[in-house]
Formats: sequence, C-alpha cells, structure tokens
Amino acid sequence: MSTAVAGIGATEFSKDSGRSELRLAAEAVLSALTDAGLTPSDVDGLVTFTQDANDEIALARELGIGELTFFSRVPYGGGAACGTVAHAAMAVATGAASVVVCYRAFNERSGRRFGQPNPHLGGDPSSLGLEMSWHVPYGLMTPASWVAMFARRYMHAYGATSEDFGRVAVAMRRHAATNPAAWFYRRPITLADHQSSKWIVEPLHLLDCCQESDGAVALVVTSAERARDLPAPPAVITAAAQGSGPDQMMMTSYYRDDMTGLPEMNTVGRRLWEISGLRPSDIQAAILYDHFTPFVLTQLEELGFCAPGEAKDFIADGGIELDGHLPVNPHGGQLGEAYIHGMNGITEAVRQLRGTAANQLPGPANILVTAGTGVPTSGLILSRA
Repeated sequence: MSTAVAGIGATEFSKDSGRSELRLAAEAVLSALTDAGLTPSDVDGLVTFTQDANDEIALARELGIGELTFFSRVPYGGGAACGTVAHAAMAVATGAASVVVCYRAFNERSGRRFGQPNPHLGGDPSSLGLEMSWHVPYGLMTPASWVAMFARRYMHAYGATSEDFGRVAVAMRRHAATNPAAWFYRRPITLADHQSSKWIVEPLHLLDCCQESDGAVALVVTSAERARDLPAPPAVITAAAQGSGPDQMMMTSYYRDDMTGLPEMNTVGRRLWEISGLRPSDIQAAILYDHFTPFVLTQLEELGFCAPGEAKDFIADGGIELDGHLPVNPHGGQLGEAYIHGMNGITEAVRQLRGTAANQLPGPANILVTAGTGVPTSGLILSRA
C-alpha cells in the first residue's frame, strides 16, 4: 500500500515558549490534523522519539484521541526524525493503523539544553555509559566536541577548510532570512561573520553549530488513496529507510578504521535509491540534517551527490543555495529556522511539494530528507502525487 504525508503542523519557534512540552505537542498535532482535514477521533496511531517527554497516552487524552492500535518510539535523538515517518508508513501499509501522527515537542532552549556538558554520561550503568566512558573523562562531553574531532580529521584528509564549513552556514542563514517562520528571519550572515564568530571547539565556530529552540512539529501519515481525498496535496512517501553502520557509536565512531565518513548515512542512502528506483540526479532539493556544518558536506558525499572529499567543490559558488545545482534546506534548516530534531525539515519538504513554501522552488517532484548524523539515522524521499 502506498502511503503519504497528508497533514503538517507546527507551533512557533522560539527560545522560551512559556508553556509545557505537552501543550506544544498538542498544538502541533491539532494543527497537523486541521491541515489534513481530519479530527483527533480519526487517529489510531502515534509515533515519536524515545527522547520525547510526552507519553502517547497523555497526548491522546489531551486531544480526545480514542483507541490506539499502534504506537512506536524511535531512538538515537535526531536520527529518529525520518524514522518516525518510516514507522508510521509501515503501520499504515500493514494495516496496523489507518491514520498515524508523528510528533516531536520540546523546550530545548528554555528547558533541557542538549548541548551542555554532562560528565555523568560516562558513568551510567548502561551500554551507553560504557561507550561514553572511553572519551567523556578526557573532555569529549558535548556534541560540538564530538563533531569537532571528526571535522579535524575530515579537513586533514580532504583539504577542507573552515571557510568551506562557513559556506554552509551562510547558505542556511540566507534561506532563513526570507522565511518568516525562521528564528533568523531577516538576519543573514556573511562568510566574514562566520569566520569572526567565537570558537566553540576548534575547528567549529559558533556559526557552525545549530541553534537551540523551543517548539513542536507534527505530521499526519495515511494511505495515499485516502490522502488524495483530503484537502491538502499529499506528499507521497516514495522511500523510507533507517541505517546503522559497522562499529556504530553515538555521534562519532572514533574507533573505525576511517573517521572521514558517515557509513550509517551511506546505508540509508543506498536503501533509499534501491527502494525508490531514483538516483541523485532525480532529486530537486535536499533537506539535510544540519546540526553541525561539517556533516552537511559529508552527507552530500555519502548520498552520492558527489564523491568523497568533493563536497567543498560541490557547495562552492552557491551550489546549495536556492538557485544552485542542489538547493539544500530552503527553509534555513536547523542553523537558520529552528532545531526541532529535524522534524521541521520534513514539513519543509511537504511544503515544497505542495508549492506553498516561503522560498518555493520551481516545481520539485522528488525531495530527499535526512535525519541526525553521527548516530543511527534515517531518511526519506518524498514525491509529488
């Protein structure tokens, strides 16, 4: 059975929402259902992240959702984003549920800040605690420090520079500057701004790192047949995949023979191309998880848009901007719009296919979306019906 995203919804994106994460989730889900022309009573499935604080049954009570015949959670932080849609699509395709809502809500700026150092990561009596005990005691305690280690090796191997990373940040902020929903609306940056921003962990500047946001996003998944009869044009789920690479660890696998790539994203990419029958040349835009700029370059390589080490040339001269050969994150991404663990990127893909995006591209037919990198991850190809 073919499936589709039939509705999208979101709260505003802020640094202090002033309300609970449960209320944020409820607002986004109601918005998505209204967009789809459905009501809470139509929902029989819910999917979210293992890191989301809102229990499915609590959200169902608040919204007046009745029976649930399917509920699922996807782990590994931002790597779960496209995985939630994959789980929802499988549930619909197999008949486990008929209307599944994917949601993610958090006060990540005003509440729990994911980027803060946490020395206790290396002491938990769990497999993750064991894994973290190899590097947390040596000061590698934050996502920025983990990615910095990777970025330094990537620069050494391929001759990439901080300016190459900066070109990603400039493009994302340029797109956000013309997106009214973006936190950095009307606030573009220059490469000089990037280079003069403070160091976080060398070689990462402040403007290489995504923002912290409060907000929520929700998506409604149902059969493509049913979606065609609903008010909004559906975004067909042409392919969905999850992937974990050999010797996978969290954020960066330091003990692999080669630290310059993201094998888990290569796994996802191969599956997306196999399932869809498409190739990189068939993609009109990419929504790439941009929590840190170096991983945008590596994703372009792992997904086959360019060869290893060639991403710096691929993005040169505006290659990933709105009029480039592969527009990336027309909404501004997590660097420019908001960091909602990648879910806002999926909604941007849907808007582009509908023709309703703030920075609308000319008639895209297929858009590739990725989830968090450096962790077990996921991806989608969404297509115009």
